[in-house]
Amino acid sequence: MPTALTLWHGSAMIIEKRTYVLHPGRVPEYLRLYEEEGFAIQEPVLGNLIGYFYTEIGTANEVIHMWGYEDYADRDRRRAELAARPDWQAYLAKILPMIRTMENAILKGASISPIR
Repeated sequence: MPTALTLWHGSAMIIEKRTYVLHPGRVPEYLRLYEEEGFAIQEPVLGNLIGYFYTEIGTANEVIHMWGYEDYADRDRRRAELAARPDWQAYLAKILPMIRTMENAILKGASISPIR
């Protein structure tokens, strides 16, 4: 399975940026649950975590994560596989009440970007 490092040089790649705005005060709990449960379910399926962040300055209560995929078909296949997992659905039931808004964006690297 390609990683961000192998895809940075020479291969095209898309990056999905997922931004969640949580209810006030829920970031620590959300991150704890993700670190204890969610990552172990998600990472083996999606496989190419570019980064996982939360805001310190700017929009409050925001969590941002980015995942790399070979192309749209790779993304669709992996996301469908994740959605079909009962353990992922059980995990979602715990975190969805913490999330106020969700936004997804597909990023494509410009010619000068080290990731493209």
